[in-house]
Amino acid sequence: MCVRTARLYTSKRGRSGSTRPISKKTPTWCKYTAEEVEALVLKLAREGNSPSIIGVMLRDRYAVPLVKSVTGKNVDEILRAGQQAGTLPEDLSALLKKAYALKRHLEKNRKDSVNKRSLAMIESKIHRLVKYYRAKGEIRQDWEYKHVVASVA
Repeated sequence: MCVRTARLYTSKRGRSGSTRPISKKTPTWCKYTAEEVEALVLKLAREGNSPSIIGVMLRDRYAVPLVKSVTGKNVDEILRAGQQAGTLPEDLSALLKKAYALKRHLEKNRKDSVNKRSLAMIESKIHRLVKYYRAKGEIRQDWEYKHVVASVA
């Protein structure tokens, strides 16, 4: 019996997404060189876009199928080399913003028990990610999640 789960705290399966290109090689129809793609990534980052949005914009506007297949580096590596990477990883900062918004909602609506559980689940995901990024060395060892930190991020 094969049990398939995609979501962390539910038994739901998850949405289907777009499929990535099969080949790791740069397609012949891609007209950009590695240097041009890196310059585009840095330009889009200066405009205030996150790494995932940069990838989507490159795919949709500039017809770059995968940044890694063209440059040999992913978007985060390019941003780190150009010193434009954020202090926190993108997924962690998104969860912090979500937790902050939910915390503000619960201050006004104290009896919203469904969202109390949602906040607990989000904070659990934050703690898991912090543990992972500490082990990987992407955040400081003394960094810890607090509600005050969530309001700043």
